[in-house]
Amino acid sequence: MYEWSDINWRKLERNVFKLQKRIYQASNRGDVKLVRKLQKLLISSWTARALSVRRVTQDNQGGEPPLPENSLSPSPHKRVSHSAYNSSK
Repeated sequence: MYEWSDINWRKLERNVFKLQKRIYQASNRGDVKLVRKLQKLLISSWTARALSVRRVTQDNQGGEPPLPENSLSPSPHKRVSHSAYNSSK
């Protein structure tokens, strides 16, 4: 398991962007089968999950907290556990 502060976020963002770019290119070519395959890969990837948890818990601090208790954002340990949730699928 990774420590939240040790994650190379630029590398994760680059990997997700490359996959999104491949989806776009396959879509432009009309390759529906490849588009579906790449979309499934993106949804099930730990990288995309970790980035989404980061956006919700760390980057999106402008409004109400997304937590029902209206507490502060979760600790780095909880963030990692949220991103690891259902990673076995």
